[in-house]
This record gives sequence, C-alpha cells and structure tokens, in this order.
Amino acid sequence: MDRKEEIRDAARQSFSILGYKATTMDHVAKAANVGKGTIYNFFRNKEELFQDIIAELLLEMKRKAESVMDDEQSLKENVHRSLVELLQYRKSHQLTVKLVYEAREIGTAAVKEALQNIESLILDYLKEKVIAAVAEGDIRQCDPEITAFMMLKLYTALIIDWEEGHEPLSKEKILHLFDDYVFKGLSLE
Repeated sequence: MDRKEEIRDAARQSFSILGYKATTMDHVAKAANVGKGTIYNFFRNKEELFQDIIAELLLEMKRKAESVMDDEQSLKENVHRSLVELLQYRKSHQLTVKLVYEAREIGTAAVKEALQNIESLILDYLKEKVIAAVAEGDIRQCDPEITAFMMLKLYTALIIDWEEGHEPLSKEKILHLFDDYVFKGLSLE
C-alpha cells in the first residue's frame, strides 16, 4: 500500500470514529504512522482530504447500486433494488452513520455538503432511470427530477425514518408500498 492510500485509510477511520469536526491532521498522521507534513504532500488541508474520502464513498455507492441492477427487470424492480441497497449501505456504513449524526447534532457545514453530494448522486442516478423509463414507454411523462426526489424521500422514510419508532418493514412490504404510492400513479394502464 502506498503512503497516499495509508493516509486515506487513516482519515476514513478517523472521520468514521471521531467525525469531521473532531478529526485533526495530527490524528490522521498518527493513525497513518506518517509525519503530518507527509499528508500535506498529498492533500492541501483537511477539507481536501475529506472531499477525497467522500468522492471515493460516492463511487462505492454508485457501484453498489449498479451491482443490483438487472436489464431484464422493470424500472420499478431496479429502482427498488438499488434504493434498498444504497439506503441500507448508508445506514450501516460507519462513516455515513457518523456524518448523518454530525450533520443533525452539530451542523458542520462540510458534513452537510458531503451528505448533499451523496443525495445528489442518488437523485441524479434515479433521474436518469426515470428518463429512460419514460423514453421506453414504461411510465407516463413526468418531471424526472421531482419524481426522483419523491422516490428517494419515500424510500428514506420507509427504510430509515420508519424504523425510529416501528419494526423495520420487509423489502417486500416496501416494494408493495412503493408500487401503490408511486408506480400505480405513473402507470400507463
């Protein structure tokens, strides 16, 4: 492993445990077993290092979503599979859990921006799928941006928010609810 990757690993671990605000370049240097100056050979500051980690996280999330897509399945099934995968990943990945907590409790601007980038990635991905489904005649004409936003917010509510006060819903139940509230309203039939 090269020095830059060792620094990234140490930063990922520090951000996951301490959060953005509490992580210092000294923490990262100590965890990477390098001098603090070595970090600055690769990254100008903590913000740039954090953005690098977030960019890597976004790529990983996109790969996760694409890994469950199946060209033989309907838009409904593919959206369901990819959103469940992404939201479960976000919910269980230590760094994203810490970021969500820090954004809510502390309101750190860099963390809010990172979470917005994650949401934008998911929304762009969904919007692209909605546009393709409209073009293929699978769903009726709609505003793809608003539809993608609504899909994400509904899934977030059913997978994350619902569980704060209720038993988790099964994937099948979520798909059924999503079908009732979204796709039957967009159906051509």
